Amino acid sequence: MIEILPVLTKKQLSTFIDFPHDLYKGDSNYVPELFLAQQDLFSPKHPFYKHSTSQAFLAYKGGKLVGRIAAIWNTNHNQQNNLKEGHFGFFETINDQEVADALLKKAGEWVTTKGAETLVGPINLTTNDTCGLLIEGFDKPPMAMMPYNPPYYIDLLTNAQFNQQVDLRAYWIYTKNASQRSVLLLDKLETRLQRSGITLREINLKDFKNEAKKIQQVYNKAWDKNLGFVPMTDDEFAHTAKDLKTIVNPKFCILAEKDNEIIGFALGVPNINEILIKIKRGRLLPFGIFKLLFGLKKVKTLRVLMLGVLDDYRKQGIEACLYGRIIKNAGTEGIIGAECSWMLEHNYMMNHAIEQINGEFYKRYRLYQKGL
Repeated sequence: MIEILPVLTKKQLSTFIDFPHDLYKGDSNYVPELFLAQQDLFSPKHPFYKHSTSQAFLAYKGGKLVGRIAAIWNTNHNQQNNLKEGHFGFFETINDQEVADALLKKAGEWVTTKGAETLVGPINLTTNDTCGLLIEGFDKPPMAMMPYNPPYYIDLLTNAQFNQQVDLRAYWIYTKNASQRSVLLLDKLETRLQRSGITLREINLKDFKNEAKKIQQVYNKAWDKNLGFVPMTDDEFAHTAKDLKTIVNPKFCILAEKDNEIIGFALGVPNINEILIKIKRGRLLPFGIFKLLFGLKKVKTLRVLMLGVLDDYRKQGIEACLYGRIIKNAGTEGIIGAECSWMLEHNYMMNHAIEQINGEFYKRYRLYQKGL
């Protein structure tokens, strides 16, 4: 008999967060999520809960913990896109169809009470957080803020009558193999842009608060046509920016400006998963914090997680210059390679741009959906 229990106490939440550590024991590609970061996602103080809600559940079979899931109702997402979607996330289970069905059923029932007509996931709170199910590329650990799961999840969701909603792509670029075209032409391209009053610069961390506000405006406009995109609230963006500030290297956060206004930007972050994979059960204390702090200087890979330009300034070469700057700086900063992720599969322009600099499509993720 399978029992599904709501997470209502701090102890249950700790159990919820820790479950994957035992599930993935022995998997060399598994990267533990930081306990404090996961705890934050379910804290009532998280800005998500100013407009939306979620409920976590634990699954037991024969008295043994065998799975978990979170049901999510994102009010802003549904209002922005005129939808009635419920989401599921943080989905982890043993290889047991009965358990998976029970978890997904419970999530569906919960979002139905909020008015959902469809269940979509996995989305670990919002599409600005970790989302998607890995369906290709199981031979390497995930990069920073990207998901990972065993292959059998594909069958569990398919057998539960979930279908593809959209696929997401991740590309890998070795610094030494990257097309040098954008780097070689960088000076010429930037000179041409300067004639139009457009300049590129690194983010100023000493004025980070104001820089973040300007970047937020571009982010919310440049991504507004993406499937399921929801503009971040001021509180959500500030919350995310605060977390990223601790690991951002200005060499990999490049801004494009015109008339002192940011019109585009690219953000790459050190792949902290190189460090987290060594931090037992995601605990920073007592010794994990030292591994994180001292390990940052040794990180050899990068994740380019954002690159966007306002509509009115696209196709002018700004994207090439942003990529060029990051490629050029990667070489001088000792970065051996970078992942560009994620891109919608039908975002042909951006996918083509990455392929033009010798980006290799090497991982695929999928969002699933099912009518309720």
